[in-house]
Amino acid sequence: MKATLALEDGTVVEGYGFGAEGLVEGELVFNTSMTGYVEALTDPSYSGQILMMTYPLIGNYGVCDEDYESDRIQVRGFVVKYACKKPSNWRSVINLEDFLLEHGVPAIEGVDTRMLTQKARVHGTMKAALASFREDDMPSSEELVEIARKQPHISEIDLVDKVCVSEPRFIDVQGDYDVVLIDCGVKKSIIRQLTVRGVNLQIVPYNLSASKIIDYDPDAVFISNGPGDPARVKPTIQTIRELAGEVPMAGICLGLQLIGLALGGKTFKLKFGHRGSNQPVKDFDTGRVFISTQNHGFAVDEKSLEGTGLQVNQKNLNDMTVEGFVHKELPLIAVQYHPEASPGPHDTYFFFDRFIKMLEKW
Repeated sequence: MKATLALEDGTVVEGYGFGAEGLVEGELVFNTSMTGYVEALTDPSYSGQILMMTYPLIGNYGVCDEDYESDRIQVRGFVVKYACKKPSNWRSVINLEDFLLEHGVPAIEGVDTRMLTQKARVHGTMKAALASFREDDMPSSEELVEIARKQPHISEIDLVDKVCVSEPRFIDVQGDYDVVLIDCGVKKSIIRQLTVRGVNLQIVPYNLSASKIIDYDPDAVFISNGPGDPARVKPTIQTIRELAGEVPMAGICLGLQLIGLALGGKTFKLKFGHRGSNQPVKDFDTGRVFISTQNHGFAVDEKSLEGTGLQVNQKNLNDMTVEGFVHKELPLIAVQYHPEASPGPHDTYFFFDRFIKMLEKW
């Protein structure tokens, strides 16, 4: 198949289509990880986006069931330099192309991903349109650029309701703690890290009210990762506002942003976001610098946290944005990066241990 990727600034690149036929639109974002394309494709935080991998060879170890972060591919489209058609890995159950085809996701290969990444770093993340068709059905370049330009901005789209559970579900591991997990697009790896530490999880939709959460009599409330602009997730913000101080609380990625907003802070959109498994973060409580996995396009404005009771204790050493905070008085901790890694270094598993210690104390 022929494939074309068009950006809102008029950039058009042509390549070869693989996966499903179709036309998709979304925000083009790049991930710098060398591995982990299966986890990235199935990560609900990528909902509404076209994902581009900067590492040139993608698909060489196939697709492994155990690596899914949700039950389906979440990205709208996929962009790579070279897609391996014949993977070599005893764990693989399907190759990358068939995986995309099975889930109806179009992709493009044979394009200059280095140029596109540099463009995003200089000019910022842009809206894009990706078409993959037999040659006779391919829209013109001009049509695709217009489609890219006319689509709504990521901050104008509600995405969390598309990736969260519709009804509460319980995971009983016969553990010592009962925690309500507010699902804004939770990754399976987060659930795994909590349950192996003896946490029974009541997973609830993002818009469940504070009163109904309290009815579960939880030992704590955990707010998950998720896609889109945090300012649009108003039901969860209101719930956090009502629960803060009533029960211990923790959050990851979008969860941190929502906690910040609920307690009076502000968020802003990053120029091109942090997506990869090599982001350096400093923990000011210990003085330690560790490497983290990240996937976010928004961040909390540190200055806006003055007077909220929240104290920043971790920062990204690339741009000094907020990577973690605690509350000065309340049992509340949150981080912007993904401590569950998957893929990525395990340096930050300690966040889940800190969460358990907070529960032991309170």
